[in-house]
Amino acid sequence: MTQSIHGRLLLAASMVLAAFLGLGALALDNAFRESVESAMRERLLQQVYALLGAATEDDSGRMRLPGDLPNPRLARPDSGLYAMVTGESGGYQWRSRSLLGREIGITPQLEPGVHRFDRMRQGSEELYILNFSVVWEDDNGKELQYTLAIAENTEGMIAQVSAFRLRLFYWLGGVSLLLLIAQGVVLGWGLKPLRRVAVDLRRVEAGEIEGIVGRYPKELQGLIRNINMLVQSGRASRDRYRNSLGDLAHSLKTPLTLLRGSAGGDAPGKMRQVVHEQVARMDEIVQYQLHRAAASAMTVTGTRVGVASVVDRLCVTLAKVYRDKNIEWLAAVDPAAWFYGEQSDLMEFMGNLLDNAFKYGNTKVKVTGESVAAAADGGRQGLRLVVEDDGPGIPPAKREEVLNRGVRIDQQQAGHGIGLSVAREIILLYAGSLQIDESSLGGARIEVGFNLD
Repeated sequence: MTQSIHGRLLLAASMVLAAFLGLGALALDNAFRESVESAMRERLLQQVYALLGAATEDDSGRMRLPGDLPNPRLARPDSGLYAMVTGESGGYQWRSRSLLGREIGITPQLEPGVHRFDRMRQGSEELYILNFSVVWEDDNGKELQYTLAIAENTEGMIAQVSAFRLRLFYWLGGVSLLLLIAQGVVLGWGLKPLRRVAVDLRRVEAGEIEGIVGRYPKELQGLIRNINMLVQSGRASRDRYRNSLGDLAHSLKTPLTLLRGSAGGDAPGKMRQVVHEQVARMDEIVQYQLHRAAASAMTVTGTRVGVASVVDRLCVTLAKVYRDKNIEWLAAVDPAAWFYGEQSDLMEFMGNLLDNAFKYGNTKVKVTGESVAAAADGGRQGLRLVVEDDGPGIPPAKREEVLNRGVRIDQQQAGHGIGLSVAREIILLYAGSLQIDESSLGGARIEVGFNLD
């Protein structure tokens, strides 16, 4: 995923989103807990005020609490709400019926009118406790301090927080899913121009179009302009290179023709033979270098050539050339197989390979070709071509040697052996491979591959 811009952006945005939502959820949870605790404090404080409102005086004017209170939970054992009052320097203590043997913490040293809110564990029960201190004046004018303690267990608060967390989880989960979907859609839409550029570049590489055209965001216009300039520059350089080579070849034709003419019937026999040999040698060198340079000028802006039609034409032509051998040939090439380069280069190396097969084969020649799926990065599709015959074949020890320019296994055959070398040079300059093996027909098997990695 990290090799994709879309994947990297989506991963980074998802991590930021997860961190943001996680921190947001933590903040909301803390805020809700604090609000619940604040509500608990206010509720317990209201219970204190209710107790003070229910308080009465005895005959001496001292504060006393009745047995029956306004909140029935204080009268019901194990209700979760408890109350306790102490005062008069320990001389008075009142406990609600709900306590039933329990003890709750009293903070007697509070200033009058001040309350204290705590959370503590009493036995097996966790409680919120509010202590409140008041001063009560008796009939004699003596000020007596009382501490009222109201406690409530945390079960209700925990249930509220748990319910809130569950709702928060569902809500944030849903929001996260929607945001991730929206994020993916937005990123896909934002990166769509880059994908279009990649598609157009592959089409330029395949020779389907000559340059990138269309409306693109201004951020990409400079890139597209530079790419088109590079493509045009490469195409112009290739044309100039080939034109120069063509001019060179044509300029050498006249001197070669004159040399051939000078080696006519009037020239001595030995001189005539030497001139003919050297002229032929020069002609081979010129043709070899011309084909080599033309192939090396191949760029990513090359054209796309259908292989099947070229192979069929070559086989038909060679069958006529070698009609006296009555060769039975079979061409099984995938119609969807493409060669990404110049048609002349394809005809050159396939012509040489097929010529060798027809020349050295006894009765059969077989050609197969197939396209190979492109790599995951969307590059060009591959191509595999196999030429087989039922001739004598090529011994393993001679397979590398036979590819050297001017070398032939059969010295009785005409020619100078440069064709197979040119074929190999062209194939290598297109980043291809050539392998010689033994055919199931009994002769040589030559496999050519392009972009098979």
